[in-house]
Amino acid sequence: MLEWSEVDLAVRDAVRDFVDKEIRPHLDDLESGDMPPYPIIRKLFSTFGIDAMAKESLERRLAKMRDGSESEGKSASGGMFGGGGDQAGMGFVLISELCRVSMGVVTGLGVSLGLTVPTIASRGTLAQQERWLPELVTYEKVGAWAITEPDSGSDAFGGMTTNVVRATDGSGDYVLNGQKTFITNGPDADVTVVYAKLDDGDRSVDKRKRKVLTFVLDKGMDGFVQSKPMRKMGIHSSRTGELFFTDVRLGRDRLLGETEQNASGDGRDSAKSNFSSERIGVAAMALGVIEECLRLSVDYAKSRKLWGQEIGQFQLIQLKLATMEVARMNVRNMLFRVIEAAQTGTPISLAEASAMKWYCSQAATDVAMDAIQIFGGNGYMTEYRVEQLARDAKSLMIYAGSNEVQITHVARGLLSG
Repeated sequence: MLEWSEVDLAVRDAVRDFVDKEIRPHLDDLESGDMPPYPIIRKLFSTFGIDAMAKESLERRLAKMRDGSESEGKSASGGMFGGGGDQAGMGFVLISELCRVSMGVVTGLGVSLGLTVPTIASRGTLAQQERWLPELVTYEKVGAWAITEPDSGSDAFGGMTTNVVRATDGSGDYVLNGQKTFITNGPDADVTVVYAKLDDGDRSVDKRKRKVLTFVLDKGMDGFVQSKPMRKMGIHSSRTGELFFTDVRLGRDRLLGETEQNASGDGRDSAKSNFSSERIGVAAMALGVIEECLRLSVDYAKSRKLWGQEIGQFQLIQLKLATMEVARMNVRNMLFRVIEAAQTGTPISLAEASAMKWYCSQAATDVAMDAIQIFGGNGYMTEYRVEQLARDAKSLMIYAGSNEVQITHVARGLLSG
């Protein structure tokens, strides 16, 4: 695949029209935090029938599980919108188009549908999936995915201190204590997937190597506190917060799989299975930023004049524009590689996904900074959107695992071959 399909282009044009009508006029309110992103996402879903498509796909899957033709613990296919591999391009087009104007909207959408939903779908029992997924896949309810802690970012599992202990009353319940931070949708999430280490009292087991279990919490549970939104450098339209757990009582029905011996492995395996898709998603987000920065920069280079001529006639400006275009082509072609893999059912390895995330996030940040340089003093002003794009782009180098960690994964993939 070397170009977007006709269907992808039709989706692109429709999404652009939606963005111009429903998002651009509210950007200042979204960026200031005065307007939450969730109603806009729900309107997007209803406008394009994404909610109905996701609900129908989920019902088909649950029906197969009920009649035994599909087993529990089998991952759902088709990405976060519920379609098959042939619809992968549509999802990437949607993400990149939204990121041209508001990356935060995509972040809040992606974590709920791209992390919370797949974790429950791949590890939950039929009863658990019936309990939580119907309202999550349609975005009636917002999901969060909580793994990061104040002292365990890149070292997510080794440094994890949030823990559960088995209740001593013989009920089979667990008691959760700890804290999570930098949690997308954290302040508002209705449903939160939480990773915690099991403290079974065996002091011979290294704390870093204790079993990780995965639970589902609902908003308002006793002892579960969701903080106010944190103030951030960028992606302001995405609400990020902290989660606090103080003696939160969890029944076994909230343990995904309802057993500590999950067929899909412990929580580490659950989280790692999401890393590749999350990092691939960064490539689509980066493409949106790059395309918008390039569009704005070309328009500005044609209209801004210095010393009696358009600045686009100066070779240093041309170099920046040409470099942006090469970055756009490279990132787009990486996405085409992912789309072809989805269509053929070929998985993208963690090492390759890490390479894509590393390159694309760096490219988006470099392009955004060059855009500011082309705009000069204007680029530093918030009324010019390249300022917002630059702040948002920087988050991609940290989001889904810092770029330094991606380099390690790429190198390990090479050395293990």
